[in-house]
Amino acid sequence: MPLYVYQIIEADGTEGDVFEVLQRLSDPPLTVHPDNGKAVRKLISAPNAVTHYASGNLSNDKLSRLGFTKYQKAGDGFYEKKAGSGPDVIKG
Repeated sequence: MPLYVYQIIEADGTEGDVFEVLQRLSDPPLTVHPDNGKAVRKLISAPNAVTHYASGNLSNDKLSRLGFTKYQKAGDGFYEKKAGSGPDVIKG
């Protein structure tokens, strides 16, 4: 379930505390705070993409098997292919 960010709208129209709520995609957005009943608005926030790069799950062999191509910077303005089926070098 996604984690959504909301902000309380105080009675005088000023912005109040920010809080997070786990909700299903199909749930309607909150209009009031679940605990205090104050009006709220949903905020737009950057997505949090979870990667497995640090855990070593993205080896060059695995990337190739999954159909991805990996490039590594090899100099100023060009990249060499380390995995996959793309061109051997990309020059910028």
